[in-house]
Amino acid sequence: MTTPFTAKKAHILSQLAVPDSDYSDLSPIGAVDPNIRQLVHEINELEGFVTTSSCSGRIAVYLEGSPKTSSLSTEDDSVTAKTTTGGKGGGQWLYVSHDPLRVDDTDEPSIVLALLNLPTSNSIVFPAHVNSTRYIHLKFEPLILHILCPSLSHAQHALSAALTSGFRESGISSINVDGMVMVAVRTAGLAFDSIIGFANDTGLQSLMVTEQYLRTLIAVANARFVVNEKRKGRFRETLLHAVSKPAHGEKGDEWEPTHARRERKRAEGLQRKADAERLRSEQNVAAKVDGLDGG
Repeated sequence: MTTPFTAKKAHILSQLAVPDSDYSDLSPIGAVDPNIRQLVHEINELEGFVTTSSCSGRIAVYLEGSPKTSSLSTEDDSVTAKTTTGGKGGGQWLYVSHDPLRVDDTDEPSIVLALLNLPTSNSIVFPAHVNSTRYIHLKFEPLILHILCPSLSHAQHALSAALTSGFRESGISSINVDGMVMVAVRTAGLAFDSIIGFANDTGLQSLMVTEQYLRTLIAVANARFVVNEKRKGRFRETLLHAVSKPAHGEKGDEWEPTHARRERKRAEGLQRKADAERLRSEQNVAAKVDGLDGG
């Protein structure tokens, strides 16, 4: 029997099966990045789980869009939709990498700047008008993953695995009328965003920091890649282990972290609300049908 979840999962998997050359999404590279593809595949192999969006973590250089038509978003799961080139925000990704940057101490400054698609001028310049300036950001963004589940019991496995693996800002982001639950796996603790330059009204880009400062930011980002990869590995192992174990009741002997229990209770409340709304909708439809029959 086909359920709303199995139909949704089949549709998502059919899109993921398209070759990278033909597949496109809202991410800067337009596809599932290689560093998370195996994890996505393993999650999608599990019954009751399907990934809807993902990023393994990245270092990026981003030029803001016009202040008159866009505003920066601090939400990890909304930044892509608002800042892709040609999109509503009008911003531009100058550089994106899902791997650490290899910069040698012997590299010339121009090599480091060129690697990040930044101006190679050695001069440091500051904008004359702060409010109307389009700033250039160098940022590190850790793994983010959205997993759709058919029930709260499935979602609890993903949420508990995320929280105990270091993705502290993970949570239930939505429950729809069909009972499907969206789990957002994410953390803000590893992320950073530093303004390093700007573009003037003509589009000319200038740096506001030294090349040595950029090297420091790259070193910080590379260190966070390592931590991010370890957390990703822990999440994978914890989730696969949890799904393979027999289920326990709430009073069973399986330990549940306090923050995971809090999120589960919140999600259960949202589920009850969604069920009540669905019941009211069905009752309203039934009442209208009875009225038509009585007439």
